[in-house]
Amino acid sequence: MENLRKLTILHSNDPHGAFFPREKEGKLVGGISLLGSKLTKLRKETDCLYVIAGDLFKGSLIDADFKGISTIELINLLEPDVVTIGNHEADYGIGHLLFLEKCARFDIINANLYVTGSRKRLFEPYKIVEKNGIKVMFIGLVTDEVLLSAGNEGLIHDYLQVDDALVQIKTLTDAYRTKDVDLTVLVTHIGYEEDKRLAERIDENLRIDLIIGAHSHTLLNKPKVINGIPIVQVGSGFEHLGRFDLEVDVKKHRLADFTWSCIDIDSDHCDKDGLMEEVLAAYGGRSKFRNDQILTTFKRTLNHPSRREETELSNLFADLMAEDSSFDVMMLGTGSFRGKKLGPVVDYRSFRETYPFSNAILMTEVDGDTFRKMCHHFLKASYQSKGSSEYYAFSKGVNVAYDVKSDALVLCSYQGRQISKEDHIRLALQEFHLNNCEEFLGVSLKELSMYGDPVEVVHNDVTTYEELLSNNFELDGRVEGRTKIIR
Repeated sequence: MENLRKLTILHSNDPHGAFFPREKEGKLVGGISLLGSKLTKLRKETDCLYVIAGDLFKGSLIDADFKGISTIELINLLEPDVVTIGNHEADYGIGHLLFLEKCARFDIINANLYVTGSRKRLFEPYKIVEKNGIKVMFIGLVTDEVLLSAGNEGLIHDYLQVDDALVQIKTLTDAYRTKDVDLTVLVTHIGYEEDKRLAERIDENLRIDLIIGAHSHTLLNKPKVINGIPIVQVGSGFEHLGRFDLEVDVKKHRLADFTWSCIDIDSDHCDKDGLMEEVLAAYGGRSKFRNDQILTTFKRTLNHPSRREETELSNLFADLMAEDSSFDVMMLGTGSFRGKKLGPVVDYRSFRETYPFSNAILMTEVDGDTFRKMCHHFLKASYQSKGSSEYYAFSKGVNVAYDVKSDALVLCSYQGRQISKEDHIRLALQEFHLNNCEEFLGVSLKELSMYGDPVEVVHNDVTTYEELLSNNFELDGRVEGRTKIIR
């Protein structure tokens, strides 16, 4: 039919600076060079657009060493048509993000991040791209966790606001329907579960055709179709590339048919991109000496299989920070780790790729009831709902047990003794978690300041861990049942 036209939309999400491939089963997997080569090949074969659904930053030393400038330059070489922001785009600061936007040779869109009061968006809310006679409107949306990432920015943070995604979708589709848009695509960074909830709320009159998602690092083998809207996501890093092959009715301005596949990016299916290899070598060479320095050795490889359970690696790091300290308990956010294992030889590169985020550590004093309330809150959020964004490792001496069926904290002890209201605990938290204590821990900053304002005891935990690791060898960490879950 003459009204039907074809278009391919390729997409990635949550690359987190995963520029280099990793070895797996005798082949190279992922990396920006293999992806770049695959994109070049597909662009020669078909009319296609390429979209990235946020979280370009944080996860590699090249990204951290150059505070995202290297990432923008490398993404420029991929020539995406549209990129939306993720929450980690704010990690280097909102002001720095707006600077990085000026370095980008691609369009960054977001519809629901505002300056409070003026109602001015920080980015263009949408982009319309025409390919093969098809006009596609892309609308960018981000999770409100972007405000948590910007939590250390004081006044700037106070003037930021994230609107409800559906409100923005209605506003934009109503305002720009006259542009004869043939296809409307949401490029979201809100997570798979939120994408599904959003699709359920979308009225068919809004004519939303696709949701390309991110944030939860969900690897799908087929689209999840809700309310007639296909939802897709391809894990994280550059190990997979999503591909929509679409038939669009340009007379009726609607999607007529589609197929979707998840393409493996590996050395069996992709060649290396020569220009990308040169740029990577240039950045890698400038960071190489420091990154190859050995910090320490572990007795064995320590694992961190999940950010929502007690692990060998998180226990070790909590213990290291608490040893010979001025506080009783280190409560370490397990989401601070972005690798699943570390060691036995630990160089600076592997350390920073596993522990990429730097924070101040602050000490505060709480009574026993407040500590129990904090423990109960994050455990309930993790096991009574679809999963909490934050979980905690305790330093040695703390034991908690949570009964899922009765929703009760049946054990909360320190040094072998059940904690009572009269007990006072000097507790250390990363600044990010202290700033977001109501959401993550169910207590207010006022409650955490009952016996005095929190005191900074470590200015930068990354440099402190570097020092602690460098001066201790043959380290070990064990899962000891510090946190028990009764089902």
